[in-house]
Amino acid sequence: MQILKSMFKPTTHVRVLRAAMICGLAVVAVLTSCTRERPTAPPGGMEHLEYFGFSLVDVGWDDPLDTVPKTTYTDEVAAFSNIADVLVVSPTQTIVPRMQHLMDQELKTVLHVNEIFFIYAGVGGPSGALYDLRPDYQARWNDFVGTNQLTVNHAMVQAFYVGEEPTWNSITYAELKAATDLIKATIPQVPVLVIEAYPMVDSIQVPTSVDWLGFDHYFIPDPQHNVQFLNELDVLKAKRSTAAQKIVLVMDAHYIQELHGDYAGLTETGMKDVATSYFNLAASDRDVVALIGYAWPGGFDAPHAQGARQLPQSVRDEYARIGKLITGK
Repeated sequence: MQILKSMFKPTTHVRVLRAAMICGLAVVAVLTSCTRERPTAPPGGMEHLEYFGFSLVDVGWDDPLDTVPKTTYTDEVAAFSNIADVLVVSPTQTIVPRMQHLMDQELKTVLHVNEIFFIYAGVGGPSGALYDLRPDYQARWNDFVGTNQLTVNHAMVQAFYVGEEPTWNSITYAELKAATDLIKATIPQVPVLVIEAYPMVDSIQVPTSVDWLGFDHYFIPDPQHNVQFLNELDVLKAKRSTAAQKIVLVMDAHYIQELHGDYAGLTETGMKDVATSYFNLAASDRDVVALIGYAWPGGFDAPHAQGARQLPQSVRDEYARIGKLITGK
């Protein structure tokens, strides 16, 4: 499963919430009734919010909750998305045809290159998994860039996603900086994306070579007005190392009954309001450049975990409405 990890997985949240339940703690961060008001749209519109899409769109994952073999879902999201992730598992992997397939449907690639740089090193740390910077990361990156002629083909890439919950997974600042600096030095035209786990937003250090920054925190019915979520967002912003760094909001777009339902009090149809809340927050915040949903297919985190494509039609209609407003499709 390590090789199939993709953007914005909720492993963090499953572990944190289960730990809280074992200790008998109330999950007040999810169920809090406290709110903090923010406007639903900024003066002058939402020109800052440029990108919308979902994770696990093209990472080799076959949704076990459908009845057909399928690992690429671009045909299902292209009408209302302009970005989608592609997973890289080897420095000699050819991914240009996959990126071109996305481009043909007016989608640019968020290229998930974490595997190029980092390797699982054992058990430990906040997440329970230790990751190290590979000793040959420079050679691996150079091989990957050369294999795909990315200095020429970079226009197909919207972002390089390299920081996958780095502090949560015990990746040091020096290791993260070495990876993001190398990417930026090689292909400066493409933003570098880092996503942190919500328990660690106060601990992350952000290299100046990072362009887009986000965190993942799911199972919240109304993030636009949830005090903890908004405080985490504010803390993340304060951790930016340059004023030019933009924020990516990671939208909860999957459903696990024991977490979304039993503990957060959400129904499947209620995920429509969750999406609306994320969108309103993104539209109201001029620092937010992208809204990306986790996740389109189901079955990734548990056999019964529903993806966005399994949710009711009313929810999927809301994803399409939001996506078209952002992308102009």
